[in-house]
Amino acid sequence: MRAVVYQGPFTVAVQNVERPKLIHPDDVIIKVTVSCICGSDLHMYEGRTIAEPGLVFGHENMGIVDETGEGVQLLKKGDRVVVPFNVACGRCFNCEEGKTGFCTHMNPGSEYVRIPFADFNALKLPPGTEHEDDFAMLADIFPTGWHGIELSGFKPGESVAVFGAGPVGLMAGYSAILRGASEVYVVDCVPARLKKAREIGCIPIDFSEGSAVQQILDLRHGREVDRGVDAVGYKATGADGKTEQTNAVLEALVNIVRPSGGLGIPGLYTHADPGAPDLAASKGYISFPIGKVFEKGLSIRTGICSAKLYNRYLRDLIIAGKAKPSFVVSHKLPLKDAASAYDKFSRRVEGYTKVLLKP
Repeated sequence: MRAVVYQGPFTVAVQNVERPKLIHPDDVIIKVTVSCICGSDLHMYEGRTIAEPGLVFGHENMGIVDETGEGVQLLKKGDRVVVPFNVACGRCFNCEEGKTGFCTHMNPGSEYVRIPFADFNALKLPPGTEHEDDFAMLADIFPTGWHGIELSGFKPGESVAVFGAGPVGLMAGYSAILRGASEVYVVDCVPARLKKAREIGCIPIDFSEGSAVQQILDLRHGREVDRGVDAVGYKATGADGKTEQTNAVLEALVNIVRPSGGLGIPGLYTHADPGAPDLAASKGYISFPIGKVFEKGLSIRTGICSAKLYNRYLRDLIIAGKAKPSFVVSHKLPLKDAASAYDKFSRRVEGYTKVLLKP
């Protein structure tokens, strides 16, 4: 079968690899119908992780069940399913508490994928092809954007500032709108992404035009926002949009969120980054205005999204016609075009917001 295989920094290729096999009675094999390119892939793609050549990319998948292990009871061949990016055992302490992103058993883009503990992990979808692109967003970015708003402590009627208008940032802004935010500011410097933010009812802030914090304060007549979301992570940049400044977003959030407000940080921060701009950042350390956090009494929550905690409810919002997260999709390409798509997505080529690959 064909798969997108990591070759080394800034290089992937579509190659033939061995088709996955059932290993455990609780496994299923799905034939992938949609796989998405994710911003998290770029950390590996750009050589900033310990990923080794030969790694198969693609952690956002949906498809049709092709084979089932003898222990699988809830799924059958032909079922359409979407798979959370962080598969989990469903049995450990953290899974029992709904914290599947921190599964202690499972956590020490190809044509077919093996799904372990499939009855737990695979979210069953209505048959057919309706909402195909929307459902694909359930694998990662829709739950992760929702998670960012949840982490911030958001309540309906509050105002929110989201830093980063990539797919997760746009989903965070969209989630805040769906959940009844009074105002949502989305900060970025890429015109196509800011345009998307405006289209879904958010207020775009271009930080290349000046301090994002000051722009928001000016629009709000000096008032800070209630909640803030960091959808950028450790690859944040300074005012020029090019020079990395790992703590830029966190400092901005501390400055723009009101006293006793909350910060949600779904953006990825890593314990090691070989490509970081300084020694401390390369080891996962950054400077942080803890004094101001204390002074303002801010709450901070972070951590990987436990997709299973949200995806069933988000699926039902899609089915009911109340959510259409596929607004973020900019390109639908065949698998053979994956190498070019990764290159353009990495370089932030205008218009490349979210790419779906169709095997």
